[in-house]
Amino acid sequence: MSTWTISTRSAAGELPVASGEATLSTDVGSPWVNLGIFALFVVVTLYFVIRASRTTKTSADFYAGGRGFSGTQNGTAIAGDYLSAASFLGVIGAVAVYGYDGFLYAVGFLVAWLLALLLVAELMRNTGKFTMADVLSFRLRQRPVRIAAAITTLAVCVFYLLPQMAGAGGLVALLIGVDSWAGQALVIAVVGALMIVYVFIGGMKGTTFVQIIKATLLILGSAVMTIWVLALFGFNFSGLLGDAATNHPDGEAILGPGLQYGADAFTRLDFVSLGFALVLGTAALPHVLIRFYTVPTAKDARKSVVVAIALIGAFYLFTLVLGYGAAALLDHETILAAPGGQNAAAPLLAYELGGTLLLGVISAVAFATILAVVAGLTITASASFAHDVYGQVIKKGQLDEKGEMRAGKITVVVVGILAILGGIGAQGQNVAFLVALAFAIAASANLPTILYSLFWKRFTTRGALWSMYGGLISALVLIAFSPVVWGRPTSFFPEGSLDLYPLTNPGLVSIPLAFFLGWLGSVTSKVAEDPAKQAEMEIRSLTGVGAEKAVDH
Repeated sequence: MSTWTISTRSAAGELPVASGEATLSTDVGSPWVNLGIFALFVVVTLYFVIRASRTTKTSADFYAGGRGFSGTQNGTAIAGDYLSAASFLGVIGAVAVYGYDGFLYAVGFLVAWLLALLLVAELMRNTGKFTMADVLSFRLRQRPVRIAAAITTLAVCVFYLLPQMAGAGGLVALLIGVDSWAGQALVIAVVGALMIVYVFIGGMKGTTFVQIIKATLLILGSAVMTIWVLALFGFNFSGLLGDAATNHPDGEAILGPGLQYGADAFTRLDFVSLGFALVLGTAALPHVLIRFYTVPTAKDARKSVVVAIALIGAFYLFTLVLGYGAAALLDHETILAAPGGQNAAAPLLAYELGGTLLLGVISAVAFATILAVVAGLTITASASFAHDVYGQVIKKGQLDEKGEMRAGKITVVVVGILAILGGIGAQGQNVAFLVALAFAIAASANLPTILYSLFWKRFTTRGALWSMYGGLISALVLIAFSPVVWGRPTSFFPEGSLDLYPLTNPGLVSIPLAFFLGWLGSVTSKVAEDPAKQAEMEIRSLTGVGAEKAVDH
């Protein structure tokens, strides 16, 4: 088994945290402890999923948890759904390597929720039933709009699922010492099978309980590590920053902007483009929007977002301390050389602080994070196809409860299998562009149509179709010809030279284009939409009048 060395620094220049240097194998700690704690999590969550399955009788139960969750419960579940492995491992690693610029990811992820609170949460809850397409097609032509919304929803879910599944395989290389292709493929298959079981048996209720447990474990684990790191520096954050700057090869540059995005004009534009995608895309992610339908009232929808903002905000403050803590306590080259690169900063810091036991807990939380997120994405994809395409388009709304649930469960299995195969196929590849695609597609194809539908009386079916398809296609094309895919050592095809679009994120172009196409399609449309339906949607979205009756019946 290959080995590598972790060099540690002492807190504030005093005695070392660990004596000298520690030579660790690639599994970092005890694989059996890591697996044992993860197995405990699986057993506990399966218990809640099986209990939830006993009360999952209707499509409202399967897709929306019977709308019986409180605002606090749903807000915690939203945090569990939103805080993916990329948030936990990626942000901490980005701060450890890039400092200030790395934390900008967390700022973008958090600020997006203000948009969701002010413009989306309550209005979506009042207007929809199960999916985003319910809102978009409310006052427009049902068939073409539902098909377009289902396509964009499935596109976001698939491109979000692939990096999560592939990430499960990559994480194993560090946590349990399985670094062969076949071993990682087996782990991806196991994670995918668990995901299918959770969603197939428990539906939204089971998925919600998994997300609540995962969010609680993730935030508590991060809080413990944060307090531990601060204690090593006498709760002196300035001292922590000073040691991080001293230990980092770029010195005090990690305390200010520019280390990752300040090299030239293109990198600065890249950050603006990434910020557009993160801030605007988050408020239009289908697996986030579907959670607004799991609460009984619009008031609970608002409370859900407030609770989610509090939990997510606290978590990202923890990542700031943990990222700079990793920069101060671990050797920079060791982080980059570890399996997973900068994503290894969080588990390496956990091992440095608390040894095998803390690493086992953190590794189990990381696995749980992946499991909860892929479950949320799968139930969303299931609802989009079974409810919007099969139930409303193919069966023209004539499908009964049992038929719709049966279609939903079949979709869960199909999506799960595709996610497993896609995750296995993406092993060893640069999957960062898949995450960028998910946010860019959501921001480009979904958000303009959502806002126009809710707030613009002249919006038409043509505008919706132009905006959704135009945003989707432009995001895909720009990513396909960007440096993320071609021409760089970290690109999907490093030897290619088709990087015609200079930025790594399409948001700067595709999002304004989608808004423009929505406007252009509407003002050039010769077919006016039903003013009565538009007025009904406006009254219902803003006041909630008539929403409960429509949802229940």
